[in-house]
Amino acid sequence: MSRDPLDDFIERPTGEAMWRGWKQHCPQCGQGRMYGRYLKVNEACTNCGLELAGHRADDAPPYFTILIVAHIVVPLMLMFEQRLQPPEWQHMVLWPPLTVLLCLWLLPRIKGTLIGLQWARRMHGFGSEPH
Repeated sequence: MSRDPLDDFIERPTGEAMWRGWKQHCPQCGQGRMYGRYLKVNEACTNCGLELAGHRADDAPPYFTILIVAHIVVPLMLMFEQRLQPPEWQHMVLWPPLTVLLCLWLLPRIKGTLIGLQWARRMHGFGSEPH
């Protein structure tokens, strides 16, 4: 597919691209699926043909996922302990599964959001090639 040189001057809406990524859709068209499997990014969008394989989210999605989940789980855990003072086994039954489920739910959404940001800002494979 030939590349249009005017693409470098077309504004890419950052917020919209990130929201499309959050929904795990193509950041360009918002229609095609971003993932073929849980976290495996498709080579290209099935709707508009945008090449998705060039992204470099690397360690950022797990980092942000852990940061967000910790800020949700730890305050809940502390409030639970202070208000109800439950036995330790209740903590062990409640918090590990909740933490794992939140991480599994958030991780693909955060990765998609970062891929949307990279596309909107022409970063890591989504920018213009050297002329």
